[in-house]
Amino acid sequence: MQLSIIIVNYNVKYFAEQCLYTVINASKNLEAEVIVIDNNSTDGSRDFFNGKFADVHFIWNGENVGFSKANNIALQQATGKYILFLNPDTLVPEDCFEKCISFFKSTKDIGALGIRMIDGTGKFLKESKRGFPTLLTSFFKLCGLAALFPKAKIFASYYAGHLSQNQNHTVDVLAGAFMMVDKKVINKTGGFDEDFFMYGEDIELSYRIQQADYKNYYFAESTIIHFKGESTKKASAKYVEVFYGAMKLFVKKHYGKTRAGLYSIFIQIAVRLKMIFSSIKRILIQPVKKQKEINVPAVATFIVAAENEYSAIFSLLKKANLNWFIVGRIEPGKINNSNALGSLKDLPELANRFAIKKIVFCIGALSLKEITNVLQNTNFRVSYLFHTAGSTSIVGSNDKNTTGDCIAVE
Repeated sequence: MQLSIIIVNYNVKYFAEQCLYTVINASKNLEAEVIVIDNNSTDGSRDFFNGKFADVHFIWNGENVGFSKANNIALQQATGKYILFLNPDTLVPEDCFEKCISFFKSTKDIGALGIRMIDGTGKFLKESKRGFPTLLTSFFKLCGLAALFPKAKIFASYYAGHLSQNQNHTVDVLAGAFMMVDKKVINKTGGFDEDFFMYGEDIELSYRIQQADYKNYYFAESTIIHFKGESTKKASAKYVEVFYGAMKLFVKKHYGKTRAGLYSIFIQIAVRLKMIFSSIKRILIQPVKKQKEINVPAVATFIVAAENEYSAIFSLLKKANLNWFIVGRIEPGKINNSNALGSLKDLPELANRFAIKKIVFCIGALSLKEITNVLQNTNFRVSYLFHTAGSTSIVGSNDKNTTGDCIAVE
C-alpha cells in the first residue's frame, strides 16, 4: 500500500462528502486506502454515509475523543508507506498525491510534507507554513507586528512570511489539515500527542519529527482548498481560549520550565485581551435589524459545468428552494452547443455583465486544478460554491470565522 489517507469527521458531513470524492479521484493511479473516523457526530453523518463510498473504511467512535486520539486510532489500522492526515473540509486536486509522493522519493532528508493551501475564495492561507510558537514569535503575532510586516523574517516568523508561498522550503511547522508523513518516521516518533485535544497537535508532531533528525517540507507545487471555520468559529472566545491553551501546553512540554512560565503568563494576558477585543468587535459590527425586508432581489448565479452536470446541480438548487436566479451555464471547455452562455475564458466578462453574486463550480469535466487557477487569477466579488459530479451536496465558505454554506436535499 503506497498511501493511507486518514480523515477525522465531526459534524461536517457535506464537506466530508465533497472531500472524499476528490480524494478518491486523486487516488486513482495509486495503491491507496481511505480511513474516515467519526468523532460521534450529531449531524446524522452515520446515516448519511451509510451505503456510500464502498471502498472507504469508516470507524464510528462512541464519543468525541478529540482530533489527536481519533487520528491515532485510525493510524493503528493504516498500512500505507506514507500516511496523510487530512481535514474533511478540504478539496484535493487530481495530481496532488502523486506529486507529493514523488517529492518524498526524491528528497533524502524528508520526514513530513505540508502543502500550499487556499481558502474558498482563492486566498493563500498563511498557516500553510509556520515557525514554532516561541515567546517572541507569538508576541509579534499577537501585538500585530506580524500583520504590519508580513514578509519580515523577524516579525513574521510565526507564518514564515519571509519564505515565498510559491517555492518549496524546509519549515518548522506543518498544518494538520494536510500533513503527509513517512510511516517509518511515524514509527520512530509516534503519532499525535493525545494531551492535545484539538489544536497544537500538528505543531507538537512537527517538533518531534525535527528532533528525530528529519525535516519538514512546505510543498508549493500543488494547491488544495481548505475551507476552514467548519468545526469552530475562529473568532469566538472559546476558540481563542482553546487554541492558546494548546500553545501553552506545547511550550510547557518542550521549552523548559522557565520559558514555559513566562509564556504561560504572557498567554493568559493575551487570551484575555483577545477575548475582550473579540467581544467588542462583535458588538460593534452587529448588523442593524431591519423591520421589514422589501423586494429582496434574487441572487444572480452562474453554474460552471458540462451540460449533463448542470442538470443535476440545477435540480439540487431548485429543490433547496433558494432565492437564487440561475442565469445560465458556463461551459468548462470550448462551447460545443448553444445551451451555454459562454466558456470559462468568458467568465470574467460575463460575471460583470450579469452582476453575478454566486458561482457554482462542478468538479468533473472541469478539474479542481483548473478551478483553483480561476480562484487565484480572478478578482470576482462573488461567493464560490463547489459540487463534485455524482455527489448530493454543494459546499462553500467565504469567511474563516463562520461556518460555510451547505446545500443538500436528502
